[in-house]
Amino acid sequence: MSIDDYDWLAQRIVEGAPEAIVVADRDGVIRLWNAGAEAIFGYPAEEAVGQTLDLIVPERQRKAHWAGFGEVMKTGVTRYGRDELLKVPALTKDGSRISLEFSICLLPGAESEPVGAAAIMRDVTARWHEERALRQKLAALEGAS
Repeated sequence: MSIDDYDWLAQRIVEGAPEAIVVADRDGVIRLWNAGAEAIFGYPAEEAVGQTLDLIVPERQRKAHWAGFGEVMKTGVTRYGRDELLKVPALTKDGSRISLEFSICLLPGAESEPVGAAAIMRDVTARWHEERALRQKLAALEGAS
C-alpha cells in the first residue's frame, strides 16, 4: 500500500482520527463507527453499528433530533458543515452526558436526496464546563457591582 492509494489513505484517516467519525444511513441507522467514536462514546463498533442514533442522542433531544435529521434527508440541506458547528449534548455507554461539537457531511445518492450523513464529532465537555464556570463568575462579579 502507498499514500497514493486513495482507498487505503481514506481508511487510515478514518481509523486513526481521534474525533468520532460516525456515518448513518437516511433512516438514522449507524453504518460506520470509528475508533474515535469508540473512545468518546464507550461503545465498540460491534455494538454501535446497526443501532439508530438514539444510542447517543439523549431522550429529551430525540424529537428535535429526528425532526431535523428527517428534514435534512428530505431536502439535502444542512447548515452544519463548513462554516457552522452543531453543538449538542450526547450520551455515552455508561449513561454520562457529554457535550459535542461536530460538522455534517451529506452523502449524495443517485437521486437528489442524500443516502445518509457522516458526522465528525469532538468531545468538548471540559471546555463547556470551563466556559460555564467563567460565565457564573462573571455574573457574580457583575451582581456584586
